[in-house]
Amino acid sequence: QVQLVESGGGLERPGDSLRISCRASGRTPSMKVMAWFRQAPGKEREFVAAHRETDDRTFYGDLVKGRFTLTRDFAKDTLDLQMTDLKVEDTGVYYCTLGWQATTTPTTYTYWGQGTRVTVSS
Repeated sequence: QVQLVESGGGLERPGDSLRISCRASGRTPSMKVMAWFRQAPGKEREFVAAHRETDDRTFYGDLVKGRFTLTRDFAKDTLDLQMTDLKVEDTGVYYCTLGWQATTTPTTYTYWGQGTRVTVSS
């Protein structure tokens, strides 16, 4: 049974940094992509970043490029998201997901965690 557990969310001020983590269990070897999406109140779920194991490549959404960094630890089967220079618009629930293709479309991912809430407010 595949499980994804996120941790590390919290309340931060604009300009702060925060690291959130996702731990996977029960993943089959064919699930080569782990990713983060986020969803703000009243908005659709949007792509944040993804890591593809086959070529150890990372992908970032335009809104977070240059501020967020992914770290994949295969020994622990975790995917950390280091967020810097946080902005109010980064507020939302951050979801970890697992799938077979690195896309920006949430419907292409099969397994999802429960999410961790990140609030950026002055």
